[in-house]
Amino acid sequence: MLIRFMGTMQIVALAVGIAGAQSNPLTPVAQQNREVNWRSPSVSGVIDPLAPNLSATPETTASPIPVAADRPDVAVAPVSGATELAGTGANAGAGGADVSRGSGTLPNDAGQVWREYDIAPYTSKVSTSEQPEQALIDWILRETGTEVWFTGPVGLLSATPEKLYVYHTPQMQQQVAAIVDRFVTRQAESLVYGLRLITVGSPNWRARAYSTLRPVAVQTPGAEAWLMAKEDAAVLLADLRRRLDFQEHNAPNLLIQHGQTHIISRTRPRHFTRSIVPRPQAWQGYELQPGQVDEGYTLEFSPLLSLDGKTVDAVLKCRVDQVEKLVSVPVDVASPIDTRQRVEVQVPQTASWRLHERFRWPSSQVLLISCGVGASPNKSRSTLLGVSTPLPTGPARADGLLFVEFKGPANKMLTAVGGKSQTSSQPAVRRY
Repeated sequence: MLIRFMGTMQIVALAVGIAGAQSNPLTPVAQQNREVNWRSPSVSGVIDPLAPNLSATPETTASPIPVAADRPDVAVAPVSGATELAGTGANAGAGGADVSRGSGTLPNDAGQVWREYDIAPYTSKVSTSEQPEQALIDWILRETGTEVWFTGPVGLLSATPEKLYVYHTPQMQQQVAAIVDRFVTRQAESLVYGLRLITVGSPNWRARAYSTLRPVAVQTPGAEAWLMAKEDAAVLLADLRRRLDFQEHNAPNLLIQHGQTHIISRTRPRHFTRSIVPRPQAWQGYELQPGQVDEGYTLEFSPLLSLDGKTVDAVLKCRVDQVEKLVSVPVDVASPIDTRQRVEVQVPQTASWRLHERFRWPSSQVLLISCGVGASPNKSRSTLLGVSTPLPTGPARADGLLFVEFKGPANKMLTAVGGKSQTSSQPAVRRY
């Protein structure tokens, strides 16, 4: 009887094991792979909830995972965060983002249309930039604003060196086409601009020039802008040159390919001791951490000429940084050599001003911008009554002036002697 009872129990256990194997088809190895593979989408055998017909093959996965569509009783491992796709229900109510494939077509509830603009005639002739198409994107965003591409109605703006792809309303397409035409028509023609950055020690030059200045609206606090006839600008510049506190900081003429950005940078590093870090392995027990501040100026100029050549649009970005002095702070540092050793760290005291504006003015006139009295782009020896002196009379201050003038196409600026251009081609970034 005991033998019969034990045999019966073995048969029952065998039957229960078979039933359990049928209800859980994943082997321990497959279950382990399943728990690991869902974290890495690149691992073969991962289940895509929206692609139920995709299954792993024995050639790519040692232990293939059954597909949910093939085995409804097998639950799909949930994916954390926004990677879970909507429609599976696995992450519903868990705080993750619901994502779907959509209808497969772009929304056109506002009448959006798709357009492809051929910009190769322009980009193929630009030699000063590795991504000339970026200039078109920048100017389109300046003209239309950035919010119209990231709010309703749904829009799309993308570019390659050959094509500009736009999906938006017909009204927006007209604005984009007007910008593209300004680029393609001139086909990266080289244009000459006069860009003079000068400083004078006092703003009293305005007393004699106000009658020839026509004010222009400026958003930057402390800055002013005016329009002048080219003849009046030449007279004003000649008067400023006779002043002892006059300085010109860059070459006046720039050769710029139409629509591209030109950067002039003149900076120099100013080194100082920034902090102290304990270093037990060092012989003095600490290490001095150096710091650096770049002082000088950076001028970024992005002009775009109209189709008829009568108007200039330009974005100007100017930054001037000056280190007035380095403030020394004594710090007591314990070291194996001296338990009360004193080391000095330095804190830079700086002065700076910024200008970032977009202007539009007639190409037959000169744009004059004043940034007010502030840090001088070139920190030279201090001056007293316009005469350089070695005595410490305080940090240099000056009224920064920027003359901007369109001078015409480069091929029309050739002189009669030798056929040489009056301007020299400048690199995309100029550093001194």
